[in-house]
Amino acid sequence: MSELMLALEQIEKEKGISKDVIIEAIEKSLLDACKKDFGKSENVTVNMDRETGAIEVYAAKQVVDVVEDDATEISLEKALMISSKYAVGDTVNVEITPKNFGRIAAQQARSVIVQTIKEEEKKALFDHFYCKEKDVVTGVVQRYVGKNISVSLDDKMDALLMENEQVKSEHYRPTDRIKLYVVEVKETNRGPKVIVSRTHPELVKRLFEKEVAEVADGTVEIKSISREAGSRSKIAVWSNDPNVDPVGACVGMNGNRVNNIVDDLKGEKIDIINWSEDPATFIENALSPSKVVSVQVDEEDKSARVIVPDYQLSLAIGKEGQNARLAARLTGYKIDIKSESQAREAYGYDDYDEDYDQDDNYDSYDEEDNYSEQEYADENDMDENA
Repeated sequence: MSELMLALEQIEKEKGISKDVIIEAIEKSLLDACKKDFGKSENVTVNMDRETGAIEVYAAKQVVDVVEDDATEISLEKALMISSKYAVGDTVNVEITPKNFGRIAAQQARSVIVQTIKEEEKKALFDHFYCKEKDVVTGVVQRYVGKNISVSLDDKMDALLMENEQVKSEHYRPTDRIKLYVVEVKETNRGPKVIVSRTHPELVKRLFEKEVAEVADGTVEIKSISREAGSRSKIAVWSNDPNVDPVGACVGMNGNRVNNIVDDLKGEKIDIINWSEDPATFIENALSPSKVVSVQVDEEDKSARVIVPDYQLSLAIGKEGQNARLAARLTGYKIDIKSESQAREAYGYDDYDEDYDQDDNYDSYDEEDNYSEQEYADENDMDENA
């Protein structure tokens, strides 16, 4: 076996690049080189022996009585010297390997091997990350490049976490490990380009899929997500199994599951609420941790009028309107929130049941039914004191 074939086998073992792929590339490059000697290569083939590495060049020529084109035709007399079976009209493969072809082949082979290794490595990288598109990868922070951050992905390549895909409240140091959402993988002349994000809402969904077995196997579905990255997210969940509590499954024992995701998101708060086909119920749940007295829905206009207890108004709206804003995004409805006092003045609202005990209703709220109540207990106390 030649040194070339030994080298190709070594490359196959170390780089995972098929020997046949490189050989085919060498044959193609040599065929292109033959154009310089023969002017055209339509009827020329280059064969490289897969065992010995020997390279030979053949031209397919038609057997004729009178030769008019030496490049494509051969006389019957010469054809019979090769084999007695040939007749006029047959095609004969004639070896036309140039005398100095060994040197040319060696130069071409060296260049092709280097180029093929580069291309195959790019292709392998692209395939590796293309399979992770719309999924989560772990990145290791390398350094700041201006306002962007260079991150090593799976110890295979570097990507830039652009400024607009960073969470403003997060600060990174070299060697920090962070979870990233792969938005897109592109092929470029310099190799694959991976676009990653820390702010994408789907990052939250993918983290739940990896952390919660019931979400991964489809028992629990994440129906909707709204997110203000670095601050707070709301997710609406639904169970396809009546015996499985979707909120409880996502929260986990003592909150372990959701706490792991909160850690990955550097402390971002997460509300987990029950999704419902009924828009009024869905909107009521989405406004958690606030209590709701009534919801009137206009499905055609995709709007809702919500009335909450007076002491719950600030909690329903949230700091700088965040709770109401996230609930609107989660449900897809424009939500108008008023307290009972405001409703009486604005709408003449007088349906409030005097027997309705706000405190008893609030105290009976099951924390395991909605994680956000526990998460925002302190905020509620602050609103009440205010």
